Amino acid sequence: MTDPGRIPVVVGVSGHRALRPQDRETLLEAVKRELTYLQAQVPHSPLLLLTSLAEGADLLCADAARELGVSVAVALPMEAEAYTAAFSPEDKRRFQAHCRSAQTVFVVPPSEEAPETPDSSWLYRQAGIYISLHSHLLLALWDGGPAKEQGCGTAEAVSFSLGGAYRPRRGMPLRSAENTAVLHIWAPRASGGGRAGETRLLGNEEAFLETLRKTDELNRLAPETEPQGGLLPEGPEGDGLLAGLEAVYHVSDALSLRCAKKYRRILGLLAAASTAVTAGFLLYDEAGLSWMLLLCGAMLLFALFCRRWAVRSDCHRGYIEYRVLAESLRTQAFLRYAGSEQEAPELFPRTQREECPWVLAALCALTVGPPPARQRDIRVCWAEGQRDYHEQAEKRTHRAMLRSDLVVRAALCASVALYVLALLFEAFFGGLFLPPAAAPSLIELWRTLLKVALGLLSASTIFIANYYGKQSLSRVISDHGKMKRFYAEVAGQLERFGQSEELLRTLAAEELVENGNWCSYQRDNTPDISL
Repeated sequence: MTDPGRIPVVVGVSGHRALRPQDRETLLEAVKRELTYLQAQVPHSPLLLLTSLAEGADLLCADAARELGVSVAVALPMEAEAYTAAFSPEDKRRFQAHCRSAQTVFVVPPSEEAPETPDSSWLYRQAGIYISLHSHLLLALWDGGPAKEQGCGTAEAVSFSLGGAYRPRRGMPLRSAENTAVLHIWAPRASGGGRAGETRLLGNEEAFLETLRKTDELNRLAPETEPQGGLLPEGPEGDGLLAGLEAVYHVSDALSLRCAKKYRRILGLLAAASTAVTAGFLLYDEAGLSWMLLLCGAMLLFALFCRRWAVRSDCHRGYIEYRVLAESLRTQAFLRYAGSEQEAPELFPRTQREECPWVLAALCALTVGPPPARQRDIRVCWAEGQRDYHEQAEKRTHRAMLRSDLVVRAALCASVALYVLALLFEAFFGGLFLPPAAAPSLIELWRTLLKVALGLLSASTIFIANYYGKQSLSRVISDHGKMKRFYAEVAGQLERFGQSEELLRTLAAEELVENGNWCSYQRDNTPDISL
């Protein structure tokens, strides 16, 4: 992990080997310029160059990264000895030097089903897919030529990133032009022409910049957070990738809780302002208190301020997306802790991929590295731990719902009582059934007070119910109950039959689906003046 607690912005590399000697310095400066520019866009985020260190463009980009102090992760298609067998002595020396200083060096796991006899072209293709999948931005040092029929050229790598042009072993391709980008740096071949170093960005530039902005925002806020307890019972134990997952989990969890607190405070303030506005209008209209218009105006301005505060702080979006990230990271950490090579991004629901593309990119960036070296039993810490969590959360939310029901019922009962009181008043004193028993001025005063009280209580009941409704307590209770029963069932399966990749996959997929469902219905509960 480049910087525990922060998400690295991963820059993948793909390029051909036949660079023209006269273009080397131009291309080197172009890569350095683009990396420097990218770093300026994300000043709080570490950059990580992900490359196979092939001859030509890959080694050139690694040289540029070293000059700029950018960390390098080396994703090899095969073991280094076999991979560098055909390298020139000079390039082999450069390869070894970069490997010694790299953050991590590993052989990539295959993304596609292996043929009966995998050849080097297929292995190179898997490395290209891996780099494309795990990068925020792919640097393509490319002459713009068409894709090859076999193997993995730069054109294929570009299609992996922008078009998902490969067949994953399970599910659908993760990356597309909507959630990643390719920076094409023109690199003519020895036999071609063209001006080296010219650049163009491919993909959805707006979506790419939004992903960078949200990633850097989390990294900027990371130092302000404090971890709340350990996630893993034994800790990462020398597994840098697992340590990084756990560190960013704690950051995103703390940020989600902070945003949730602010979000609920704004909901409460909006409910209070709405009640005050209603009271002011009633008193102005019924009691003739003209100065109540000033109170109404002040409360309306206060409500607008709260709305603006909600928009500027982006607390509702942060509450949801940081929670989605935290739950996804916890799932990924438990998978790795269990010794599984499965990656949570592969299990992301389709809706969540579209609604939180920066979270998907963050997960892909944080899983760059070798497969886990150790297997651990996760029945107690994952299945039983989550069962206990959802059981307690269900009870807490149920108590909160009982409190909300009590408040709403109390307000409703008070409204009914006032209605009965008003009816009796009109029957015995207001002339509804009997002649008025008091002076008209006194009767009108009490009538006005009853109208104001009845209107205020009725409005308060609606506003309080709406405030609690925004928190979707009944839906949350239902979700906790379903997940409690699911984890209890999984714990039983693990105890009887032990861990298997299929059961781990089911466990992770269900957790991510539940996370996605929560995200979807919470998006409808934005704090607004209509409260």
